[in-house]
Amino acid sequence: MEVKTSLLDNMIGVGDMVLLEPLNEDSFIMNLRNRFDHNEIYTYIGSVVISMNPYRSLPIYTPQKVEEYRNRNFYELSPHIYALADEAYRSLRDQDKDQCILITGESGAGKTEASKLVMSYVAAVCGKGQEVNKVKEQLLQSNPVLEAFGNAKTMRNDNSSRFGKYMDIEFDFKGDPLGGVISNYLLEKSRVCKQPRGERNFHIFYQLLSGASDDTLMKLKLDRDFSKYNYLSLDSANVNGLDDAASFRTVRNAMQIVGFMEAEVQSVLELVAAVLKLGNIEFKPESRVNGFDESRVKDKNDLKEMCELLGIEQSVLERAFSYRTVEAKMEKMSTTLNVAQAYYARDALAKNLYSRLFSWLVTRINESIKAQAKTRHKVMGVLDIYGFEIFEEGDNSFEQFIINYCNEKLQQIFIELTLREEQEEYIREDIEWTNIEYFNNAVICDLIENNQNGILAMLDEECLRPGTVTDDTFLDKLNTICAEHQHFESRLNKNSKFLTDHSLPHSCFRIQHYAGKVLYRVEGFVDKNNDLLYRDLSQAMYKATHSLMRQLFPEGNPAKVNLKRPPTAGFQFKASVGVLMKNLQTKNPNYIRCIKPNDKKVAHIFTDSLVCHQVRYLGLVENVRVRRAGYAFRQPYESCLERYKMLCKKTWPQWRGPARDGVEVLLTDCSVPTEEFAYGRSKIFIRNPRTLFTLEERRRACLEDLATLIQKIYRGWKSRTHFLLLKKSQVVVAAWYRRYAQQNKYQKIKSATLVMQSFIRGWKARNILRQLKYEKRCKEAVTTIAAYWHGTQARMELRRLKTEARNKRAVSVIWAYWQGTKVRREYRKFFRANAGKKIYDFTIQRIMQKYFLGLKTTTMSPMDNTWPAKPYGFLEGAHTQLRRIFHLWRCKKYRGQFTEEKKAVYEEKLEASEIFKDKKALYPSSVSQPFKGDYLEIQKNPKYQKLNSAMEEKVLLADLVNKINRANGKGSPRLFLLTKSNFVLADQKTGQVKASVPLPDLASVSVSTQSDGFFALKLKEGSASASKGDFLLSSEHLIEIITKLHRIGTTAADRDQINIDISDEFLVQFKQDKVCVKFIQGGPKNGNSAACKRKNNRLLEVSVPSP
Repeated sequence: MEVKTSLLDNMIGVGDMVLLEPLNEDSFIMNLRNRFDHNEIYTYIGSVVISMNPYRSLPIYTPQKVEEYRNRNFYELSPHIYALADEAYRSLRDQDKDQCILITGESGAGKTEASKLVMSYVAAVCGKGQEVNKVKEQLLQSNPVLEAFGNAKTMRNDNSSRFGKYMDIEFDFKGDPLGGVISNYLLEKSRVCKQPRGERNFHIFYQLLSGASDDTLMKLKLDRDFSKYNYLSLDSANVNGLDDAASFRTVRNAMQIVGFMEAEVQSVLELVAAVLKLGNIEFKPESRVNGFDESRVKDKNDLKEMCELLGIEQSVLERAFSYRTVEAKMEKMSTTLNVAQAYYARDALAKNLYSRLFSWLVTRINESIKAQAKTRHKVMGVLDIYGFEIFEEGDNSFEQFIINYCNEKLQQIFIELTLREEQEEYIREDIEWTNIEYFNNAVICDLIENNQNGILAMLDEECLRPGTVTDDTFLDKLNTICAEHQHFESRLNKNSKFLTDHSLPHSCFRIQHYAGKVLYRVEGFVDKNNDLLYRDLSQAMYKATHSLMRQLFPEGNPAKVNLKRPPTAGFQFKASVGVLMKNLQTKNPNYIRCIKPNDKKVAHIFTDSLVCHQVRYLGLVENVRVRRAGYAFRQPYESCLERYKMLCKKTWPQWRGPARDGVEVLLTDCSVPTEEFAYGRSKIFIRNPRTLFTLEERRRACLEDLATLIQKIYRGWKSRTHFLLLKKSQVVVAAWYRRYAQQNKYQKIKSATLVMQSFIRGWKARNILRQLKYEKRCKEAVTTIAAYWHGTQARMELRRLKTEARNKRAVSVIWAYWQGTKVRREYRKFFRANAGKKIYDFTIQRIMQKYFLGLKTTTMSPMDNTWPAKPYGFLEGAHTQLRRIFHLWRCKKYRGQFTEEKKAVYEEKLEASEIFKDKKALYPSSVSQPFKGDYLEIQKNPKYQKLNSAMEEKVLLADLVNKINRANGKGSPRLFLLTKSNFVLADQKTGQVKASVPLPDLASVSVSTQSDGFFALKLKEGSASASKGDFLLSSEHLIEIITKLHRIGTTAADRDQINIDISDEFLVQFKQDKVCVKFIQGGPKNGNSAACKRKNNRLLEVSVPSP
């Protein structure tokens, strides 16, 4: 079950200022302080979000927080900027309402960070996809680029936006971003030339000098030392917490992601460098003949480098700083510029160059991020614009006047849209609408922007008026026309009414804005409104060869000279504000009011006076009064009934019926006065916050009672469950114990029974044993007696037999002696007749026996040539014949072991010996190497499967050879395949057949006498294969390849035998030309392998290493 939450749950202070009671400025600020001290930096005023800058990171922007606020009601969770962003995005996606988010506040209040948070939230909750992610990344990465060129360090903020930005983010019907359009307002370009003490110029200058590589700075003719540039303030060049080098890398990466080309980035950096160089140009006076002073450039080195960066002729720009051309109708007049005018022209050029570069950057970013589709888009606008500015000691100038005018218009549209939204909701809910009294600042807007009597119109009129025009004349005109206006004050105006106000200087005027009185110093109003750039400088810039200059200074085109005065800065800003107001009025507004808690830019400090000042000029208390002028709180019936149903027994725990009826029953039962609420169509409206807080208090007390009841029921259930578990456990334990006891008793009985059985069985066994032993002793006695009797009989028989044997042996011995005597007598007679011949035959027999036994040590290897020496001279003939016969016999035995394949190999080895022995130095090293034939394993290797299938006959030899190129002598790897009818050369990588030559077309093979592997296959002249010329190849298996070629030619009956030419110099036919291949002995420096080099068109020289 989903748990319903509310803004009112666990609330610190008051989350929505509309519910603040009592409502006054002190209680308002106290509530902000209370929430700020508890890290609650967001507070609501109805649908408006107040954002306090914490000056530190808080863990409230995690992906989990994004999911927590996604698709949730605005008042469902505690106040957060994500709630407003989600409400705006869902209204745009689901209700097809264009939205705008207006972020206002003074410098340092966190407006830029708030806009980033809104954009990051929308990027996180919208759709995913490669193209969508690219668009989101480009939209988010446009911020670092604009911040680098438009933000600066001020006294109030280290990253202060010095321009106003309005971004329209365009979505498709699914709510996925398609692109965006950025509009910028009033860049503070005066900061380029001069910065107040303690402040910096725009970030990009410091980032470029700190983060660019040495090579880049050299190309831009810059140095890292800030002190070398007049436009850069030195007292605050380095800011704690800002890493300019890392920021520069971030900006470069962001420009790449947005879509800037590398050439465009380089062009932009060149213009930034040119601005720095422009600030170093100084002038000196030079007297002329007519008595007027003319300005001249002091040191032309910076001028020269700037001209080189922009591609301008130095003389053209130098003249533009010294002369001014004035055109009127058909007349043209040239006047000299003094030093002061030259410095004014230099600064005007620097300000215009930088501001136009910034406008070009915005335009270029828009080209990259704009939506490509032509269909209608849903739009969410995010306005991040400067807040109301009031400087101390009357330092408010033209810029503050323009900024405060813009804030007056925003306040006007805020009040109008807020009242309109309130009125529409009352009408929609059928609640009676009563007019709300509020301060309408339209009279102040009219004072500033009225086309006849407005301050801006009079300033433009004064700028266009001929004659002497100064700031004092402008102030006199204001005193004349605006003297009676109730919101305008000046010293003259005060004096005319006989009032004395020493806080109002003579050169100032004061306007009563909605946020309070602001004192403006008129000094510089006319010049800043004119914003003139001399036409000579515009034309000089137009003549530059730099890629961007003609786009930035189109008015400098001599062919399109426009004598009409350009519109003033005030007129342009008024027009852009008017367009912005019309744009905002077409969209549903969402407001974020940013407040900074202190001027020290540190965390945990809340300055009441500073916050009070901002609350006043933001009109926040007035906003609360407008919001709660009718009914302070409204809520849908379902949510109200769900939250407060426990206050009434009839609606608790579940109401059966329409939610409105349930709310009526609930309020009646709670005795809420009828004048404190009203029933709308879908919502209940509560007039006084006290009524809501009373309901909340009663709800809190009821929830405590319900919690007590739930705890009681839970504890009872827990105790009963525990008791039942104990009871069940006791039964189980008792059962197990009884089982255990019975088992023990059974085991004891069983053990006793076994003991008794064992004793009885032992007694029986012993009785049987005694019986058996007795029977055995009886049997053994009989056996013993019989044995003794049989032994006696045997001994008697043995003695008899021994006596008979002794008698027989005596007879045999006597007979033997007698026979011996007879034989010896006969032998003596025979020996005397044949003794010599017998002894000779016996001696010869023993000698031959010893000789033949000595031959048994000879091995059976045919390669063994060892043979025992002859022992006697009479065996010489037999010794030689036996050696020959034995060798033939063992060769026959050895050949009998051969298979047919082995016989063929030895036949090839024999043929190789006949061809190369004592002719080729490579031959001895090949004798011990067996001829494998298929070195590529062509039948098994899948890489050569296609090539193998293309061969029609059996492949006899497959090897990798190098085909020698005639042009450079280098080898190209080829596959060499040999069959009985032809040889084939194929590509090593693809297996594609490069050449197939029938063997009948092969005339001869040429090789050298040395230890190289080069050989030439010479083709018969006039044959079909001879058109491509002979082949000069190199292989590690040269002996085997040529032997197989020769053997195939010898065995074939239908073709001539292939000639083998062994020579250190032979001719090879390459297509139409014959080339001589010469082999020479090389030194050790040639390495261990032969190298072929082309000496000329007719000679290839092969260097063979010395053996």
